[in-house]
Amino acid sequence: MLLRTTLRSSSATYVLPFLLGFVVVALGDDLSAWVTPHYWPSATGSATFALPFVSAACAASAAWEAARLHRGGVFDHAPVRSPLAITLPVLLPVTVMGFLGMGTALLLAASATDPGFGMPHLGILLIALAVVAANTLAGYLLGRHMSGVLAAPLALIASFFLNAYPSAWSINWLRHLVGGGLDSCCSIDTMVDSRALWSAAVFTAAVSLAAGLIIQRRDQVRARVIAVALVVSGFGCAAYIARDLGPEPVEARQTGALICEGQQPRICLWPEVDNRPLVQRETTKAVERLRKAGISVPDTLTMAQKPPAGAAKLGIPTNPRLAHIPSGVVSGLLPEPPPAPCTASRIRPSKPLARSRPGCTPPPVSPPTASPADSGPRKPAWPRPS
Repeated sequence: MLLRTTLRSSSATYVLPFLLGFVVVALGDDLSAWVTPHYWPSATGSATFALPFVSAACAASAAWEAARLHRGGVFDHAPVRSPLAITLPVLLPVTVMGFLGMGTALLLAASATDPGFGMPHLGILLIALAVVAANTLAGYLLGRHMSGVLAAPLALIASFFLNAYPSAWSINWLRHLVGGGLDSCCSIDTMVDSRALWSAAVFTAAVSLAAGLIIQRRDQVRARVIAVALVVSGFGCAAYIARDLGPEPVEARQTGALICEGQQPRICLWPEVDNRPLVQRETTKAVERLRKAGISVPDTLTMAQKPPAGAAKLGIPTNPRLAHIPSGVVSGLLPEPPPAPCTASRIRPSKPLARSRPGCTPPPVSPPTASPADSGPRKPAWPRPS
């Protein structure tokens, strides 16, 4: 089939404008609200907020295309090409639709952060594209066994549920299998944890390989058994990789990128910080005022997530205003707050959160006991009408 014919007849061609409009109108504020200014990993991670929506659209469109091929009896004859060679060109517009949807989300996030020269985080970007491809192939398999009217909405709902809802569950590692925690990356002093990327890569690769095997071998029992084994083993390996990750797949950023200047105090800033001379000058003034007031200030102030011994945290944004700098200096001198007590009143409303806290065991809750005054009949709360 000619490329122009494929594009003209594909459902993705008609779904694409609606998908892009949904990303811009419905998701635009969420994509740009929590982005760290001038930081490409943050812009790339925020763009993955649109991943469940884009993946669901691709799964539904792929299911529709599979139902069309099944209804036309394409595989019932003796084709010259292999089933996979017939399927991939049909799914090409669907995959391109997903890539364009994620590209639009990335542009919206990047426009809010003004990252300047540089590149998006390649690892996060590749994982997003891998999740889109895996959902496309899985949706295609669903459309082979039912009509398009049923397959498309079922694939849409199932894909969105499997990609979006793990982030709401208390099992932290489960969300990382589908890239669900990447949208919380990253503040200026953190970077994405590579375990989250490897976990999603292993699982999506297993799903894609299993789907490709079933498409190629069709109804062979051996192929189905191997495909199930692939998915199960991929799920197990991915879960093992992400087993120790928290809800946010981030780790402390390497301090080698810090730019340190000055003496007494020595001030270390990330290269993404705006107007570093102003920050250096105002920070020095704030330190001098604190020392004149008799407050001890370390000789080094750093924006690193975990300051070394003898240094204090400088808590300012990458686009600081004049009022941010004194408060950022003072915040680094405050002691760490004590951990929240593990009491019944704090645990009972949110048991999943209590279970996720290491070393926090809910105390036993004794059943309510009735007082002697409660043993008799209760009086009605309101007088009975006469």
